[in-house]
Amino acid sequence: MGAAPVVDNNSGSGSSSYPPAGYGTSGAYAGGGVTAPASAQGQLFMQLQQMQDEIARLRGVVEVQQNDIQRMKQEALERYQELDQRIASGAAAPATNNSQPSGGAIDASGTPSASAAQQAPAAGTEPPDPAKEKLYYEAAFDLIKAKDFDKASQAFTAFLRKYPNSSYAGNAQYWLGEVNLAKGDLQGAGQAFAKVSQQYPKHAKVPDSLYKLADVERRLGHTDKVKGILQQVVAQYPGTSAAQLAQRDLQRL
Repeated sequence: MGAAPVVDNNSGSGSSSYPPAGYGTSGAYAGGGVTAPASAQGQLFMQLQQMQDEIARLRGVVEVQQNDIQRMKQEALERYQELDQRIASGAAAPATNNSQPSGGAIDASGTPSASAAQQAPAAGTEPPDPAKEKLYYEAAFDLIKAKDFDKASQAFTAFLRKYPNSSYAGNAQYWLGEVNLAKGDLQGAGQAFAKVSQQYPKHAKVPDSLYKLADVERRLGHTDKVKGILQQVVAQYPGTSAAQLAQRDLQRL
């Protein structure tokens, strides 16, 4: 019996081959990879470029903020160091009212204030008690030494409310300004320093308080007030360390 004939089912399509055209010998499609349109690649490149630009901008912002933070830290450190120097100088002792101003006291705006009689503090809520006042004042000052400025500010404020006529009151008012300055409370510091000359115009701390008031106004950007206060210090308190510092600062303006 003869071999069965091979039936060609693709007789209508002419010659045929396997695998079909476009496939390799393994049967895998060999028509080539699909490439992304050129416009899509361009968009991707632009997006990457924009991201790089944004990162560079943010880095610049961070650097500026870091510089600002460093500057504020340095200013705070300088205030603390200055406060330490004043504490070490023995300025905590109560100063007697032996510094008679040659002119009227000035307020925070650099203009003459009302007379001492008009600015005299009201009577304290407690009767005078020198021993108790001394303990209260020293306890408040110890808080400065401990760098607990928030509590020191509260303690000096309470002291001045209880004993506004104490021999320690002028110093307490001055150190309240120093504490607020160390805290960065410029408004509170300016008010405290101004009150020294307003409420205790004959106190020995008046020249220093006015000089510090000028420093506060400088930090606040009130250059016109700074010059007026410094000129007052030089004119009214010649020979004092505050006047010497004020003269130096006037030359720098």
